[in-house]
Amino acid sequence: MPERRTVALVTLGCARNEVDSEELAGRLAADGWELVEEAADADVAVVNTCGFVEAAKKDSVDALLEANDLKAAAREGGGRTQAVVAVGCMAERYGKELAEALPEADGVLGFDDYSDISGRLQTILSGGIHASHTPRDRRKLLPISPAERQDAASVALPGHAQSGSGEATPPADPPADLPEGVAPASGPRAPLRRRLGSSPVASVKLASGCDRRCSFCAIPSFRGSFISRRPSDVLGETRWLAGEGVKEVMLVSENNTSYGKDLGDIRLLETLLPELAAVDGIERIRVSYLQPAEMRPGLIDVLTGTDKVAPYFDLSFQHSAPGVLRSMRRFGGTDSFLELLETIRTKAPQAGARSNFIVGFPGETESDLAELERFITEARLDAIGVFGYSDEDGTEAASYEDKVDPDVVAERLARVSRLAEELTAQRAEERIGETLRVLVDRTDDEDGVVGRAAHQAPETDGVTLLSTDQELAPGRMVEATVVASEGVDLVAEVLSVEGTGCTEEAGR
Repeated sequence: MPERRTVALVTLGCARNEVDSEELAGRLAADGWELVEEAADADVAVVNTCGFVEAAKKDSVDALLEANDLKAAAREGGGRTQAVVAVGCMAERYGKELAEALPEADGVLGFDDYSDISGRLQTILSGGIHASHTPRDRRKLLPISPAERQDAASVALPGHAQSGSGEATPPADPPADLPEGVAPASGPRAPLRRRLGSSPVASVKLASGCDRRCSFCAIPSFRGSFISRRPSDVLGETRWLAGEGVKEVMLVSENNTSYGKDLGDIRLLETLLPELAAVDGIERIRVSYLQPAEMRPGLIDVLTGTDKVAPYFDLSFQHSAPGVLRSMRRFGGTDSFLELLETIRTKAPQAGARSNFIVGFPGETESDLAELERFITEARLDAIGVFGYSDEDGTEAASYEDKVDPDVVAERLARVSRLAEELTAQRAEERIGETLRVLVDRTDDEDGVVGRAAHQAPETDGVTLLSTDQELAPGRMVEATVVASEGVDLVAEVLSVEGTGCTEEAGR
């Protein structure tokens, strides 16, 4: 019998990282590795790091150090962990620098290592050394012209399954005898994938990279230029997920509104969404990461008028004072953003809208902050994330001279966060009396039956607590009326359970 090799994947950061972890899991399972949930039960603990902001980097380092503690305990007979490996955005972004600063990690692997992740881990587990990569600006790896990027098979793009070998050839065919639960690669750009967990919701990567040049953001430098996945691959992966019991698919990328521009059709998302919604077994399609400046009337129509496509608008506003937005190298302002939201709600009054904002950006004045507060107050957003500005390595804004004092940034962050908390609670209260379609996420002794309505994305936008005497398993879709709110969370009474013909009264 072959030697038992176990691996655990610890994922930090965004939904895109979760998809990357499941691709790594698929590759490892296909090569005979046994996936375990707990790092303490694994020969190798692989930490998929986030490199977006300082807080996320700290969380990634802490996770690596915790895994290293498990390795130390194993040496004393208290566990199994033999090696700790960093992958993901922070590993890609810093490479050798991270390896030198964090010798506790036995390996720091970049995106180019993903295609042979099994071999890399085996080398490390056997006591060998795999040299950490030298970071490079991944925007320079793909052609400047989007139309020429689809032929760049030699560039490693997590979620696209390019070989990353430097050779302009597709990766080798996957094994014919794939383990149960591993998605077969249906084409040269379709990755192997294995689900980590049993949630009824899963993310599907629509594209990778970003062509925008926001002055505060380093993501394009280590995620690369924008490149779309082909619709057939997105559809194939969605069908596979449906077969695995997934009911809601969330489309993720750095910028979903640009989907298709490198495939010759900037309106390709409008065509793809109805096809995804028609996949047997899928109950909801959700689109995240939308750029306000790229919203098109046709896209709004599809998002607000297609059955099983959530009227959900995750709009990246970042600020609303025109001067600050220009310094950020972004577009728009309070009035144009409010007009966009009004257009959406005219078509779908119950539509959900959320956004993130940066306060304390270099040059931000008190009047700029007041303009942002005006927008947030009038926008009636369901969920709001607020972040205080801090310099990011390699970004244009890091070189700006008109920095806001850190104490002032902290004060503005606290002030706008309080306002956001009050306003999102008010918005939740406005939904009392609405009848919503709710997907059951989980049940537990503390909260009972917990689900999410169309305006609530996983992890970020609150939940709907369902009042019912019926037993509802995760993945069931119900119709419910909102009777109360608790902060951003809703409390709703179940009216009917889809697919059963049962009403609440019938279930009592």
